[in-house]
Amino acid sequence: MTFPVLVEACEDRFTATLVGGPDARVTAATRAESIAALKAEIAQRVGHGELLSVEVETGGIAALAGKYASDPTRIQITDDLYRQRDADRPE
Repeated sequence: MTFPVLVEACEDRFTATLVGGPDARVTAATRAESIAALKAEIAQRVGHGELLSVEVETGGIAALAGKYASDPTRIQITDDLYRQRDADRPE
């Protein structure tokens, strides 16, 4: 598995943080040590639980995208508008 990790240097130490999981953070003397320690922390957490992706329904205006794609009234209205637009264009 691959996880995005942010590594920051601060006062002669390095902190590796799991992106999106700020409670998974390790500080060590070297960059390599902080990354190795964070890998171990992530492995331990994955070993004790289940790692999965979930789909979240969108709300608001994004929920309407495609909702009326096959609506016959909408199709008729847009066809009429396109026909009128095309008729108004100079040739």
